[in-house]
Amino acid sequence: MNEITSIKPSTPKDWETDQEVRWCPGCGDYAILKAVQRTMPEIGATPENTVFVSGIGCSSRFPYYMETYGFHTIHGRAPAVATGVKLANPDLDVWIITGDGDGLSIGGNHTMHLLRRNLNCQVLLFNNEIYGLTKGQYSPTSREGTRSPSTPFGSVDHPAKPCAFALGSGARFIARGIDVNKNLPAVLKAAHAHQGAAFVEIFQNCIVYNADVFAPFVDKANAGHQLWVEHGQPLVFAGGTKGLALDVERLTLKVVDIVDGDVSGVMVHDQTNRSLAHMLVEMPFGPFPMALGVIYDDPAPTFESAVIAQNAAASEGKVADLQKLVSKGQTWQVEKEPREA
Repeated sequence: MNEITSIKPSTPKDWETDQEVRWCPGCGDYAILKAVQRTMPEIGATPENTVFVSGIGCSSRFPYYMETYGFHTIHGRAPAVATGVKLANPDLDVWIITGDGDGLSIGGNHTMHLLRRNLNCQVLLFNNEIYGLTKGQYSPTSREGTRSPSTPFGSVDHPAKPCAFALGSGARFIARGIDVNKNLPAVLKAAHAHQGAAFVEIFQNCIVYNADVFAPFVDKANAGHQLWVEHGQPLVFAGGTKGLALDVERLTLKVVDIVDGDVSGVMVHDQTNRSLAHMLVEMPFGPFPMALGVIYDDPAPTFESAVIAQNAAASEGKVADLQKLVSKGQTWQVEKEPREA
């Protein structure tokens, strides 16, 4: 009788490569890398069935540091390569690593189509509101007034909002996290559990070119400006002293005070409500808190499942015949022997 050998669960160490991790000291990418490596064993992933695909930028070094299959592709094209990988082998667990410049500038078109198609993969967009690898130029998410080598007098561009862009592209899963926050692994797990394209914006501190740009809500002293949403729970923040309610006249959100723990007037988070998700990601920070966690999660049929079903239907009852295929249409046969030189 053969004995069944149990497969030993992986550990975070099993997901580390022998490559020297090369980011600037203090870069938020280190924390994200560790969060991902800690998450992999907890979701039951296996290195031989996992693929990390990246484009160009500081974040795109990521595949070198994950003991998995990986592709370091060209600028903005990671979604296109990931789509090919997933269609070739739908059983693979595909993660896309990109940045605000890589994924929303030259790669914005590819990101949009991946999301609207709903490819079953995880998209982690590291947002530091700057181009770090190419030495600090302003990016699509840089705020108005950002001074950089490419905008010495301050940017006049209105910045893109990654989660709003993703929702507008038809994404069925939207979440936000912070590079050094302990809640990031939980967000990654939720993204992985979602069937379809899961878009996660991660606020990542660029210590060299845009240091502490997120400090107003990331620093411990400012943690009260974080709103970690949870499905079925009231939208409260600031230690439970404030909440979000619906302004019925303007059909928008408003901040209300919570007295004696009474949350009866506070909205309850519904992660399947697309309209609520739009309001949460469009909230201007300052008057409102920063919405974090799983903001929208409403699965729909995936792109690769539709392609597989279509191919199966098209081939039903047919026999593979290569000779018949190449002979189809305008063909001819050369009977005459070639002339000798």
